[in-house]
Amino acid sequence: MISGSTILVVDDDAGFRSFVAAVLERVGYAVVEVGDGTRALEAARMSRPTAVVLDVRLPEVSGYELCRELRDLYGDGLPIVFVSGERVEAFDRAAGMLVGGDDYLVKPVNPDELLARVRRLVERDGNGNGNGARSPEPVLTAREIEVLQLLAEGLPPAQIGARLVISPKTVSSHVQRILAKLDVHTRAQAVAIAYEWGLIRVPDRRSDVVDS
Repeated sequence: MISGSTILVVDDDAGFRSFVAAVLERVGYAVVEVGDGTRALEAARMSRPTAVVLDVRLPEVSGYELCRELRDLYGDGLPIVFVSGERVEAFDRAAGMLVGGDDYLVKPVNPDELLARVRRLVERDGNGNGNGARSPEPVLTAREIEVLQLLAEGLPPAQIGARLVISPKTVSSHVQRILAKLDVHTRAQAVAIAYEWGLIRVPDRRSDVVDS
């Protein structure tokens, strides 16, 4: 059992909320379920959750807006996992990271993956490493930055390889080194950090993501 750990699940789909609650409660987390951003913020203000599983599209207040509110309330130490069944492109995931999300899952969500992601973030926060501070910017090679830029533009490894005249296997090797250097687990997280540090430019498509 995971004593004292409460996960706030925010989604207007009652079926999905029940699914997430069942997965988390199975290993001992307590779960608070709400269907909109206003009630989620009220619940978070009453008691700081251990982590938040947050849908991007919500009535009244969007998931992105709610994430910003939660960051204002509790800082970068609160683990926030975005989920979405509609905003599923690489750039959508990067946008979620840019507004303050720690992770981003696409529906339908695998229950084991969901549990693993939440546990990792909760353990990080519990170990005192969830203050949002990143290590000093690592050195990325020019080629790695090129690969990151093309990932941000949504290109798969085969197209990146063709664009840079390298094999898809070499692209994958570059991606693994990038993830290791940035100390992240997903490509979306790597792209978001690269945006934050100004290593790559934001594609022109950004306007159709941030207002959802």
